[in-house]
Parts: sequence; structure tokens; C-alpha cells
Amino acid sequence: MFVVCGHVVGCGAGASTRYARVEASLLAGDPQQADTIIAEAEAAYGARDRLLYLMDRGMTLHLAGQYAKSNAMLEEADRVVEQLFTRRLHRQVAALLVNDTLVPFRGDPYEKIMISVIKALNYALLQEWDDALVEARRIDHRLNVLADSVAESSYHEDPFARYLTGLLYEAAGDRMNAFVAYRKAYEAYRWAHQWSTLTVPALLKRDLLRLAKALQMDQEYTLYREAFPDLEPSSSRASYSDGPYGRIVMLSYHGQAPHFEDRWVDIPISLEALTLVLQTKRLLGDSTFSTREIESVLYGLQGRVVRVALPHLVPHKSRVAFGTLRVQGETVAIQTQTIRVYDVTAIAKKNFNDKFPKLLVRAAARAAVKMASAEGLGIGVSAGIDDKAAQAIVRVVATALARIFALQSEEADKRSWRTLPDEIHLARVEVPPGTYRVTFQAMNQDGRPLGRLLTYRVTLAPGETRFMIARIMF
Repeated sequence: MFVVCGHVVGCGAGASTRYARVEASLLAGDPQQADTIIAEAEAAYGARDRLLYLMDRGMTLHLAGQYAKSNAMLEEADRVVEQLFTRRLHRQVAALLVNDTLVPFRGDPYEKIMISVIKALNYALLQEWDDALVEARRIDHRLNVLADSVAESSYHEDPFARYLTGLLYEAAGDRMNAFVAYRKAYEAYRWAHQWSTLTVPALLKRDLLRLAKALQMDQEYTLYREAFPDLEPSSSRASYSDGPYGRIVMLSYHGQAPHFEDRWVDIPISLEALTLVLQTKRLLGDSTFSTREIESVLYGLQGRVVRVALPHLVPHKSRVAFGTLRVQGETVAIQTQTIRVYDVTAIAKKNFNDKFPKLLVRAAARAAVKMASAEGLGIGVSAGIDDKAAQAIVRVVATALARIFALQSEEADKRSWRTLPDEIHLARVEVPPGTYRVTFQAMNQDGRPLGRLLTYRVTLAPGETRFMIARIMF
């Protein structure tokens, strides 16, 4: 039992160091080193966090430009997600007796959607459109299943995932499915605005107008024309895949995804216990990993303090306000700005708020079971001792040690997909076929550059769409 304690307590420290090294590598513009760090830590993730390893590795490979290898990891991640639908009873019992980190990481709903999003982008970057559309349909299926299984107020739609599927369908020349996806994205952005600062991107509004007109959907065109009175369609062409023009789509990932920290609540169940808790907090301050062992011993010996650990979301908001995209060819020079299309932190917070009531109930139940088990262990260990005095001593000692373990092992489940960004921005330009020099510069709220100028070179064929990505750690 106490061997388990040593394994469980403090297990988050290694992960924090690992992610700090990954972030430093990405800040230095070395995604390959970031991927190496994750790859070398595979054993440290362990069997319970296999899905998290695959997600992290899929993302770092994506950023390193190894799109096929990224999808191999994410394909396995999809298989693990399916396998984890079967719950294992002994894992649930262990979680109830120790903490939730003993349950295999399953991922939040938005993280499962993001698996398909990154896979679809990988295929788009590889120009493998049939496979990209398979992922687009998988996104649609997953979101439809999610909508049927949760309350309407819970996370059940993903505006960026919907918008991306529209971009993919249109790049493949499927106008009708593109329009349907854009329409779903429009509704998803409107829904997300209720609990986030996301708004409907102007690009999406233009897409709806343009395709409604091209598909001769007069009723829909009139509806959106009235909804966007100050906006004109960006092009009279039926689709960007028509005619001699091509399209460049730039997706920029900004900042860092949020992470979770422990928030411990020590609940005294007697006046003496209350006095002890107040005195301990006054001497040691708020509970941290460094003070938890001392508190666990004091509270365990006293015997009337119950500890509950709950996760606390810590955001890392990006300093990027927008990005400047310049496309320079022999006869064409275009400059535009990115617009925000996704707020990972807001989505993560929404998912967390949706599940928090269940986390609270489970944490309270775990605390009750652990303290009751401590009492039962003391009785059980001392039951076979004939000497009454020795029996009493053994019972007190065993119960106190069990209480100390129960308190010290209390830890929230802080696992999440931390290699995701804080925000995703998008820019799109339409140009004649040819070879272009493309540059991207992230800018802060004052219009000043953040980080390095990124340079790309791309050759576009008639009607071709090319995706590009940029990773900005600010």
C-alpha cells in the first residue's frame, strides 16, 4: 500500500519539466527537438497515459512537418479512444481508494475532436484530399454523436472543426458539402459566443454568401444577406477550385494550451480539527506539494480532517493579436491579416465546467471511502492480537498511517493535451497559379512584431489549395 503512495505522490513534477522543455524548444523554433523530448519520454508516460503520449507526439510531429508519422500516432490514438470505452472495474476501484490518476487518460471531448482535426490538417498538408475528407466526415460523426449524448448547454459543437471541414470540402471541389459545413460552423460560432469571446469570422460569412449564390440557393442567400448587411461576397466565382486561381490557407497556432494544478480543500470535522487546520495554514500557508507531507502527517495523526483535491485550470493566454501574411509573386503582391477562429483555452474551460460537478461528487465520495477504509484497516490489522493493550496500540498506529496515506495520496487528475496552442488564427488569399514567396509575422496588440519572420515558398497549380501552418509560442 505504501509503495503505491511513493509512486503516486509527486508524479506531476516530471510532466511539468517535460512540457517546459518542449515549450522552450518550440520557442527556439526547433519543433524537431520538441518531438525528440516527447519521444524519449514514452516510457515515462506509462500505460495509463498512452493516449496522452500519442496525442502529444502526434502534435509535435505535426509541427515538425512529419505529417505521415503524425497521423500514424493519431491513428493509434483513435484506436485507444475506442478501446477505452470499455471501463475496467479494478481501475475505478483503485481511483476511488487513491486518486483519479490511476484511471487511464481518456481525454476530454474537445481533445478527441482535435485528434481528427490535426489528422485532417496533416492530410491537407500532404495534398491527400480523399483521406482529409474521411477525417472531415469523422469530425461530423463525432460531433453528431456527442450532441445526442450530452445536454444542449454542454460542449457538443466545435466551430473551428466545422469550419475546417468546409475548407476541406471546398478544396476538394465538393461545394454542397462545403456549404453545409459552413452553415454548421456559423451556428457553432454563434453558440460558442454564449460562453466565450469567439465571434463568427468574416471569412466564414463571405463563404456562406459566396456559395449560397453560386449554388443558386436564393432563400439561403437572402437569409445571410440580411444577417450580414455590411458584407459583400469575396468572389463571384462558384468555388476557389474553379478557374485559373488557387488559394493559400495559413493556420497559425499561438501561445500555449492551459494546464491544471491541484487545489486542495482540507475539511475539519471537529472543533479540534478546525483549530489544527487554521494553525497549520497560518504556519505553512496554502497547501503545495512541498507542504503536503507535513500536513498529511499532522492531519492523519489528529484523525478528523478530510482532504479533497480538485483540478484548477491555469490559462496561458497568447500575446498575439493577429498575424500579417504577405504573398509575393512575379506579378502579384498581397497582404492580409489573420483572424481568430479557435480559442482552445475557452473550449477547455467549457469542457472543465461541464464535468466539474461530477468531479466534485467523485472527490467527496473518494475522501469518505478513504477515511472509512483507514478506520477499517486499523480494526482489521489489530483483530488478530490477543493482548488488549497491544491491540489498541496497533489499531491506533495502523489507522493513523492509513489516514496519512489517504491524505497524502489525494491528488487531482491534471492530465490534458498541453502541446495544443491557446488560439488558432487563419488567413486566406486567392492568387493566380505560379510560385510565391510567403511570409508570416505575428503581431501584438500594439502592432509590433512578436518572434521571427517566417518564410515559405509555394507553387500553386490552377484551382489548387495549399495549407500552411505556423507555430508562435508568444
